[in-house]
Amino acid sequence: MTVTIEDFARESSRIKSKRIFFFLGMGGILLVLTLVGITLGSGELTIADSYRALWDGLSARLAYLISGAVSTATPDTAEIVVWDIRLHRVLFALVAGFGLAIAGTIMQGILRNPLASPFTLGISSAASCGASVAIILLAGVTIVSANLLVVVMAFLFAIAASFLIYGMARKKGLSSSSLILAGIAIMYLFSAITSLIQYFGSSDQAAAVVYWMFGSLSATTWPKLLIVTAVIAVLVPYIVIRAWDLNALAEGDEIAKSVGVPVERTMTVFMMIASIITAVIIAFTGTIGFIGLVAPHITRMTIGSDHRWLVPASGLVGAAILLGADNLCRTLIYPAVIPVGIMTAFLGVPFFLYLFMKRGDTGW
Repeated sequence: MTVTIEDFARESSRIKSKRIFFFLGMGGILLVLTLVGITLGSGELTIADSYRALWDGLSARLAYLISGAVSTATPDTAEIVVWDIRLHRVLFALVAGFGLAIAGTIMQGILRNPLASPFTLGISSAASCGASVAIILLAGVTIVSANLLVVVMAFLFAIAASFLIYGMARKKGLSSSSLILAGIAIMYLFSAITSLIQYFGSSDQAAAVVYWMFGSLSATTWPKLLIVTAVIAVLVPYIVIRAWDLNALAEGDEIAKSVGVPVERTMTVFMMIASIITAVIIAFTGTIGFIGLVAPHITRMTIGSDHRWLVPASGLVGAAILLGADNLCRTLIYPAVIPVGIMTAFLGVPFFLYLFMKRGDTGW
């Protein structure tokens, strides 16, 4: 069938419109989820009280930024609840979901594997191992607080895992298959170490490790949100700028080389960026899986595989999934709160099974 220039232009316009509507739709969904999330939680505030407190706090902070005027009014209970308990949790869910989804998109792109994500390659297992070391083996260390020690050890172990994966894969010739095999080996290694450490810990310590591995947003703070946001703000623009390299890698090493992409160097840089984004998030939250696996698939099926659009769009989908899951966690058995990592697994597994049952091919 002959494709005319008019047909090509018409199809390009249709795809562009579809992508624009997708972004607008996701923006609307995120706004609704954010407004809902602010009204949820302890404090027994009405919806009107929550939004009034949000506006009062926002007005005071904008006035300080614009004119330097410091409000002398003492914040009421509603404003304290909304700004010091709820809002940073909602924003952290948005930023963490955005980052985890982009990390998964990067991994699937460079490895050309729809099952690839930082979690299936052992990054989360390594972070869990680091948390286990901090909670059980370093329980008597008093140089830093116990919570900070867990965060630091989880981050260091996650980064160490990415270097181990890279080093093992490089020995065999850096390729997508060698990275996947090395990642699987690392995942089982750190899982075994974590189990061994738990075996020697007390029942309370083992329970603390298990709770950390559930994944939760209950310990978020404004400083933690600032750190995660800063890391993502620095790294994600680079990924978007280099999206053409991801497109080339997704088509295969030979094609990437033929268009001038330095395959090994680019894979290394992208893998490290995905690992850093994942590590800095899960160090604060514990294991939150399936976001990096599911969000890229949903986005790819909707707007296609062009990483110039896929990377930021996957981030928005991941933000919506994590915030939506956290909203459910805070409402299903209120006043108790379900760890969000459990909820993302409940939401992610059916979608994973759908892919397994419906998709007849092995590619994208």
